[in-house]
Amino acid sequence: MKLRVGAALFGLGVLLLVFAAGLPFYVAPAVTKLPYDLEPTKSVAEAKDARFLKITRVGESVSIEVPQATLLSNVEVIPKPDDTKDRLPKELKGDAVIWDVFQTVERADNEEVISQYSTELALYRISGAAAPWKEQWLNETGAKETPVGNVTYSGQIYKFPFGTGKRDYQVFDRDLKKALPAKFVGTETIKGVETYRFEQRIEDEVLATSENSLQALLGRFAPGATSGQVFYSNTRTLWVDPVTGSYVNVREQQRKELRPDTGTPTVLLDADFNYTDETVSRSAETVKDNRFKIGLISLWGPIVAGVLGLIALVAGVWLVTRPNGGAARHRADAPVTGPAAADPASTRVDQEPVRDEPVTEERPTERAGGPLSDEIPPASTNWKSDDEATVPVQRAGADESEKH
Repeated sequence: MKLRVGAALFGLGVLLLVFAAGLPFYVAPAVTKLPYDLEPTKSVAEAKDARFLKITRVGESVSIEVPQATLLSNVEVIPKPDDTKDRLPKELKGDAVIWDVFQTVERADNEEVISQYSTELALYRISGAAAPWKEQWLNETGAKETPVGNVTYSGQIYKFPFGTGKRDYQVFDRDLKKALPAKFVGTETIKGVETYRFEQRIEDEVLATSENSLQALLGRFAPGATSGQVFYSNTRTLWVDPVTGSYVNVREQQRKELRPDTGTPTVLLDADFNYTDETVSRSAETVKDNRFKIGLISLWGPIVAGVLGLIALVAGVWLVTRPNGGAARHRADAPVTGPAAADPASTRVDQEPVRDEPVTEERPTERAGGPLSDEIPPASTNWKSDDEATVPVQRAGADESEKH
């Protein structure tokens, strides 16, 4: 029985050790990738008392103004697992996923839509950076049809890599249609999560503006000007979870300004967008859950499995190789049965032990021998006594008895 138990424990220990070694090398890499079936996510940023450009078209008339109100930016990410399976080229299969992203900016007071965009792109599953996919597109005009391949994404866009490092990263800016460096500036704890803080500073970059739009702006805000440019600045701050690369908090201080060749510049956008507290809390909780899963598989799981495996292995070897002394002691200590058990006195010897003594002149009739001698004493226990001598007489054998 103990051999079977020992062998089972030994096998279990080997299995647990193999499992512990396999977790960080085979299972952990699978959970540090963007999954194909990721749940859709939504983030909300708020810009209080923002100034923004509002263009209203009623028939053929166009109204342009710069009002002030609190704005809400809603960004929704929808993974597309079926498109990922069917539409990605061979060189990206298994390494990238396709996402659809929608953003709507609206006024908080009356829910009037100020701007919106939609896009479809491919992201690498580990780095989170944009993948070179020819079918990516970006729609900022609200047109029903968008030319495929009208944008070339690069760098980080909606997340950072799994295992984000303390270094600079290229982050894509949708207004400029290119990636610019975001510098690592330190660590900061948000809602119990230690994050890496990155800052991307964009200062007075000229925005590509169509001639029709530019002339409309100049006609409204600088009638005497013949030309001008729209300048764009943004300080983008990203608080990133270094384990999963997810955004815990985001802040964008955006500013756009029309600068005509003559006349006074006009601010077209001045907004400080920050993730709402609800979005930050939800992001932090999601990060904590994902961190726990990754840590369980890559660290704590292997440690626990390894310790249990060693214990089972040692216990199995001990049971198989242990001496069988317990059984011998069990037999030696077994209770006495039969007549001897009924009469405890029958197993006890009270007389003095017999000792060998040499034959002397004072005791000539005693013979040498006894328990420690080579001579076997008579087997009879019947003794005959007379007045002349006390000599032991051996009982007759069975043959002699028959003769008598």
